[in-house]
Amino acid sequence: MRIRATVRNTASSHATTVETGEARQSLSVPPKASGRGSAINGGEFLMLALATCYCNDLFREATRLGIVLDAVEVEASAEFAGVGLAATDIRYTARVQSSAPPEAIDGLLAATDAVAEVHNTVRAGVPVRWVSA
Repeated sequence: MRIRATVRNTASSHATTVETGEARQSLSVPPKASGRGSAINGGEFLMLALATCYCNDLFREATRLGIVLDAVEVEASAEFAGVGLAATDIRYTARVQSSAPPEAIDGLLAATDAVAEVHNTVRAGVPVRWVSA
């Protein structure tokens, strides 16, 4: 399945869309106050991607394991030292509310960490290529 994200910015408009396969949806992302570019930066979106992936995967894996989750909160963070430098100290935490035994939740958290696709992509250091349009 192909996943795609698009940002289109002009002097008078700012639009963001995401697609998974044939499903396309718009996201409400405001432009910078200057109007040029997004008010949310790529590092913030990368951390949101990690947090979103793990949250969604927790629910997926909990269902697979027969564990009911009442609430999930995931926070991802990283250090960005300067222009053109890769992130360092990428980490995340997850808090889960559930009536399941603590050892079941611990197992769920570990199993989900092993299969979280965005996390595994970052961990693998997948090359990113610029392709001329």
